[in-house]
Amino acid sequence: MRASKRPLGVVMAWVRRQPPKVKAFLAVVTGMAALVFIRFIVHDHDNLFVAAEAVHALGIAVLIYKLTKERTCAGLSLKTQDLTALFLAVRLYCSFVMEYDIHTVLDTATLVATLFVIYMIRFKLRSTYMVDKDNFALYYVVIPCAVLALVVHPSTSHNIANRFSWAFCVYLEAVSVLPQLRLMQNTKVNHKMQFLTGGEVC
Repeated sequence: MRASKRPLGVVMAWVRRQPPKVKAFLAVVTGMAALVFIRFIVHDHDNLFVAAEAVHALGIAVLIYKLTKERTCAGLSLKTQDLTALFLAVRLYCSFVMEYDIHTVLDTATLVATLFVIYMIRFKLRSTYMVDKDNFALYYVVIPCAVLALVVHPSTSHNIANRFSWAFCVYLEAVSVLPQLRLMQNTKVNHKMQFLTGGEVC
């Protein structure tokens, strides 16, 4: 008699059989459950923020390694990197005037690394940059984030300008990936058109 399958294996097999929309829904639910779990087990939330900033810095370092090794930035959105540099610069300012601690060090390292990525795309790897597909208008996210920060910002003892700046960088960080998603969408649409026409799309 065959041994029964492990419960985790059964669940994973079931998930793999589901359509993409169901998988996306399950991913969202799992992510929300993970956040709730973290909320209850992590008592010093500052450590969580430090860990997130450290992971971000590490991710940028890995990106730099891939850019220098593969010598191409195809598929990478320069505008997302610009937004990342913007919210990091604002957050670094807030860190200097409001906290000045380990967050300042991590934000400085991440900003320097992001600026290096921008330099690589703009100058060293410019010939591989997909400028025609990276066509997301930045004011679509920068202006709404600024307006929202004016309306909704922390109620602390800090200067109003600093509270506005903090809210702005938080909101901007949340949507900074949108240009990258738009570039990926444009690339996918272009590939579909090439498949349907059976050749290059001018």
